[in-house]
Amino acid sequence: MGLKLEKVLSYLMFKYQILIEYVGTNFRGWQVQKKGKTIQGLIQQKISKILKEKIILIGSGRTDSGVHAIGQSAHFECNTKIENFDKFLKSTNHFLNRELVTILKIKKKSKNFHSRFSAKMRVYKYIIINREGRPVLDQERGWHIMNNLNLLMMKNAAKKLVGTKDFSTFRASSCRAKSPIKTMKSVRIKSRNNKIEIEFQSQSFLQQQVRSMVGCLKYVGEKKWSLRKFVEVINKKKRILCAPPAPPEGLYLARVIY
Repeated sequence: MGLKLEKVLSYLMFKYQILIEYVGTNFRGWQVQKKGKTIQGLIQQKISKILKEKIILIGSGRTDSGVHAIGQSAHFECNTKIENFDKFLKSTNHFLNRELVTILKIKKKSKNFHSRFSAKMRVYKYIIINREGRPVLDQERGWHIMNNLNLLMMKNAAKKLVGTKDFSTFRASSCRAKSPIKTMKSVRIKSRNNKIEIEFQSQSFLQQQVRSMVGCLKYVGEKKWSLRKFVEVINKKKRILCAPPAPPEGLYLARVIY
């Protein structure tokens, strides 16, 4: 009887998806932790206060401490029907904006929608500021590298990351993923005004995978590694062979595709 009642109550609840932008510099990452300020914890708290009921926010994926988002996706369920989306966004963002967090959109979703498990593709971007002068406006918004990077060599190396393969080399020791095998749909590199943007598309990623791949691409761009060495490091599937991971401040969760 209790389980049936729980199912009925769940059916009567409303489900909403939100699209979030944030600067991750002053947060301990996305996921709620016992100590430290997190994105998930902050938004949960503010929405719960506005709706006057406790909600649990489920994100499309975790971002580490210092990592930013242009289009993080998340969902929550509540007993309250949100009648006016504009009013809800204005009220919520009044509290969030001072923390450099904003909810860009809200949508009503079906019961079957899940921000994490319904995702077909995730897109991450990594920004490198490749110039001698230290960035001021983009401080903590990209990885400042003074040495001139060879873009052509990096593009050639990036092609070797595309496809279905074992990405153990780029997997953090604390990663809890069941398998290191992932399918990388694309890796694109472009440069403009001393700013290099590397875009990665995959359904899912291992912990620290993107930052580790960027660290290895940097070695290629600096000519510390040849293309042959880069491929060898991938194929040996040993974390110890990976270049130092790129710092978190250059990484952005750009969008989640459903």
